[in-house]
Amino acid sequence: MNTRDEWLHFASTLTLPSAMWLGGAWSESVEGAGQDVVSPRTGKVVASVPMATPEVVDRAVAGARAAFRSGRWSRIDARHRGVVLRRWADLIRQHRDELAVLITLEMGKPVVQARDVELRATEATFRWYGELADKLLDEAPRGLTDAVALVTREPVGVVAAITPYNFPLTLSSWKIAPALLAGNSIVVKPATQSPLSLLRLAELGSVAGLPDGVLQVVTGAGASTGSALARHMDVDCLTFTGSPEVGKRLLTYSGESNAKAVHLELGGKSPQLVFADAPDLAEAAKTVAWAITFNAGQMCTAGSRLLVEESIAERFVTDVIAEIEATPVGDPFDPSTRIGPIASAQHRDGILARARSAVAQGVTPALGSLEKPAGDGSYLDPIVCTNVRPGHDLFRQEVFGPVLAVTSFTDADEAIGLANDSSFGLGAGLWTSDLSRAHRLSREIDAGLVWVNCYEEGDLSVPFGGRKLSGHSVDKSIHALDKFTSMKTTWIRL
Repeated sequence: MNTRDEWLHFASTLTLPSAMWLGGAWSESVEGAGQDVVSPRTGKVVASVPMATPEVVDRAVAGARAAFRSGRWSRIDARHRGVVLRRWADLIRQHRDELAVLITLEMGKPVVQARDVELRATEATFRWYGELADKLLDEAPRGLTDAVALVTREPVGVVAAITPYNFPLTLSSWKIAPALLAGNSIVVKPATQSPLSLLRLAELGSVAGLPDGVLQVVTGAGASTGSALARHMDVDCLTFTGSPEVGKRLLTYSGESNAKAVHLELGGKSPQLVFADAPDLAEAAKTVAWAITFNAGQMCTAGSRLLVEESIAERFVTDVIAEIEATPVGDPFDPSTRIGPIASAQHRDGILARARSAVAQGVTPALGSLEKPAGDGSYLDPIVCTNVRPGHDLFRQEVFGPVLAVTSFTDADEAIGLANDSSFGLGAGLWTSDLSRAHRLSREIDAGLVWVNCYEEGDLSVPFGGRKLSGHSVDKSIHALDKFTSMKTTWIRL
């Protein structure tokens, strides 16, 4: 499909999910009120799904536990689990246009980005873990003369995953694929804004050969459905991507219930440090602009703080602004659109409130309007603010939108001080031609991810995770399996 009209026609032919996925089937007859899915493109309701009550959460967890105990997934040959994950990847590729449309309808991502970025990453995740299935090894320590010790990893049991709206399939796949590869059953609660694509993904998993009950999807609000899942006494492990405020509450819920392990990937206030000796300042400006506008800035790794060497600051910021102004904002079903609407009108209004507050505190608005745009949908033009200092809220608080805070520095020591002057520690960019500086500052930046002369690049073979208020543990790579397995030592006396 190459035009807006073609995408809209295709969207009109789809039957949207309207039920939860429980026990390998659609479950419509559940207690509780419905939950409307509002398209940020139009501000209109496009679908409705159930709000799972605590009783429904009980049913989902019980079904996952029964599936785990049956062994029909947890105790089968790991190679077979890999086959299912790879079949699932094939189905994601076959249905990527449909899944992309669902993402666009529910959270406003431009459909071409949903198809070519998010669905490509989702497919790759299931395929990578599927290919890893028969390549994992346990341990047997050497040097024991009168015993054999086996150190093995076993599935934790029932995993609960609470996933965000900004990348509804990619970030969910980072949890679902390794959890299933390890042999667990999993109950997923998608964000209230974006349940449709994940529900369809679950159905495709069943087509791929995933046994009934191994994957359950419950829909509902975080305060009710999410908390019931987090407090559940029969959930062995909880993994969450979202805000720090919710992450802290989940830790409390674990302490109030069965002390389940809680793995958190939270927010970010990622800096990009640009030195005058960057190998290509034009490329750096283009990347800085992309890193704050891609997905309408709704990324935990969004490069929301630009720290630029004072000697080039004025010219570089001008180039960044020119790149942002050349990035089209518009209808997410238009293939030329690069910035779609904010995922909800409420969140859009919150972003504007943060920007107005920043200006009231003394920062300089260099690009963008602080007023709500006219028309339907929750659209927002990017905003750039200069003269931002560490005392300003905009320097410290995550906005989770297309708002760039610009601060200048005079030398590397000041740059590191500014970069680390944050409660967050997820990502950072570093632009320099000085090899020694690149190595030294990469070590000194207090973040889990550092990109040198690039941004937001990586591979499934490397971990993704942060530190401080950005959370702990990692997604992606073989290391993601750590949180979904328990280590066991078996000692055999000879």
